[in-house]
Amino acid sequence: MSVKSFAAKILAKRISGKLKNDAANAVKHQNEILSRLINQAKETKFGSDHNFSGIKNYSDFFKQVGVNDYEGLKPYFDQVVEGKTDVLWPGKPTYLAKTSGTTSGTKFIPITKDSIPNHINSARNMLLSYLNQKNDASLLQGKLIFLQGSPELTKTAGINTGRLSGIVAHHVPSYLQKNRLPSWKVNCIEDWETKVDSVVNETMNHDMRLIGGIPPWLQMYFDKLIEKTGKKVGELFPNFNLLVHGGVNFSPYKGKLIESIGRDIDILETYPASEGFIAFQDNYQEDGLYLNVNSGIFFEFVPLGEYHSENPIRLSLADIEVGVNYAVIINSNAGLWGYSIGDTIQFISKNPYRIIVTGRIKHFISAFGEHVIASEVSDALAETAPKFNLNVLEFTVAPQVNPENGLPFHEWFIEFDKPVEPAIINELALAIDSSLCKKNSYYRDLISGNILKPLVVSQLKADGFKQYMQSIGKLGGQNKVPKLSNDRKIANSLTKYILKD
Repeated sequence: MSVKSFAAKILAKRISGKLKNDAANAVKHQNEILSRLINQAKETKFGSDHNFSGIKNYSDFFKQVGVNDYEGLKPYFDQVVEGKTDVLWPGKPTYLAKTSGTTSGTKFIPITKDSIPNHINSARNMLLSYLNQKNDASLLQGKLIFLQGSPELTKTAGINTGRLSGIVAHHVPSYLQKNRLPSWKVNCIEDWETKVDSVVNETMNHDMRLIGGIPPWLQMYFDKLIEKTGKKVGELFPNFNLLVHGGVNFSPYKGKLIESIGRDIDILETYPASEGFIAFQDNYQEDGLYLNVNSGIFFEFVPLGEYHSENPIRLSLADIEVGVNYAVIINSNAGLWGYSIGDTIQFISKNPYRIIVTGRIKHFISAFGEHVIASEVSDALAETAPKFNLNVLEFTVAPQVNPENGLPFHEWFIEFDKPVEPAIINELALAIDSSLCKKNSYYRDLISGNILKPLVVSQLKADGFKQYMQSIGKLGGQNKVPKLSNDRKIANSLTKYILKD
């Protein structure tokens, strides 16, 4: 055993013990974090505007601070981007994470000196939890890769600015630098297809042991590896035993990814966002993500049905219930206050507090009152496609409100790893529809009441989604295809890529 592996096992045991202790005292830690956040920010512009000096407890806090999206905090973000100090958090941010917004155009999310550990240590803790559970640190004797955006940064009012994954690349621990691929030069390539080709050339002859990224882009990397070498990924990298993913529901992509690998491996899910590293899978043998209860973020949860109310119910961790869909609200040492990150989650346990991500607040279909959410769609597809021996590469769903003939319906745009016969597509559509009816009673009632006809699957040609993402300048990196839309904007653009019978 190498010195690095020996030291990693010791550290892994210590970190795992800390996480268990944090979980056992989660509510206490959350209360302490809120108190610290308010105390540290009371002299800021936001703290002054919201009477932080007069806040004594959580009840006072939510009376003073409402739920905000990016637009709600934009007057403060604009001041940060102008270079002003002490706006949302003391001083200036260390970084601005640049993201694409649907209503605000480009968004700039502050990352402060105090919030950086949340992003860096969370990824470390996930990996160390895994090593401790396996009681084996040999993973660190080979190479690790996370497919990510370019680490090249620009300046905004003197503040380093870039994509979150690029910012994080500047903070890879020194003890992992020799394990890390791709090289800095390759990582800085902006064009995604060129970058993946270069990553393939740089990694295919190395001892890859951990590979991570967003599932559709992992599949693109695997496809190119297989095309280049003629070998399954698991054969090419015999010591590759851990796949790390995040960003989208994994279930629909799992079959094709495992087929590309050629054998079963361990899989871990992460839940990072520009606003904070929310949760990670601390046990590869159990579902659910460990909520980061002691990492500089005070969490609030709004029941999804309340979210658009004028004064929505807001719950701290102490009052949540298992199995309820909540919108996630964060308050953090990055200077985010009452901030809705746009995601919905459910708790699957309280001891420890573990969650699953169920979708996006804005990504749903309710053109007819059905309110179908992302987890229902992903799970229905994941349940049915394997029954037809089909592997899904990518998909999205939109309503067809005004068809030329007949009743309206939900249209599913799906790209498979190979063309599928129309008769099989029709059978799959009926199977998905049946599964979705079992998951969503509102949808079932609309189908049985002849308000909607059963869903329609439109098969996209090879690389259809890739060509679409390329056409809108969002190929690769952290960019993802929305799984649900309540309009036809994406759907109408995809029709040109439908595979003709």
